[in-house]
Amino acid sequence: MTKTSTDNSEGAKSGKKAAGKKAATKKSGAAGGASDDYPFDDEFLEQQRELLLAERARYVKHAETLKAEADSLAADREPGDVQFDDESGEGDSIAVERERDLAMSAQAREAVEEIDAALQRIEDGTYGICVVSGLPIPRERLEAIPQATMRVEYKSRGTTWT
Repeated sequence: MTKTSTDNSEGAKSGKKAAGKKAATKKSGAAGGASDDYPFDDEFLEQQRELLLAERARYVKHAETLKAEADSLAADREPGDVQFDDESGEGDSIAVERERDLAMSAQAREAVEEIDAALQRIEDGTYGICVVSGLPIPRERLEAIPQATMRVEYKSRGTTWT
């Protein structure tokens, strides 16, 4: 009898960890080189994965809350509510607040996309490698900004990778 995949989260975690290690080993040397070339150990990668997942959950919740607030503002507003006179300022402050909420929600969703890309890089074995230089990003930078894609010297110059 062959064993099939399990549905528990522990099995999924260990499978991801093994995949990350396998990818890291693959990246380090196609000609049979040692996995020592990859600068990040499994423990660090797992810590970063957990940090990224927690950040992702926080951003998703924030984006959903802001979107719900924007939708609520639109639903509560009646078409004749806009007043343009000396006492009401420059018009519809509810519309301005709604647009602000929608913009902030979009920013949070962009952060989720960056985090998802970082999680994928962990799986691919390319996490923590600068997309511009190919050099390792220092651990301290990754601990502060776990979804970082560039070393500070490239990011501070405004260098982008497209």
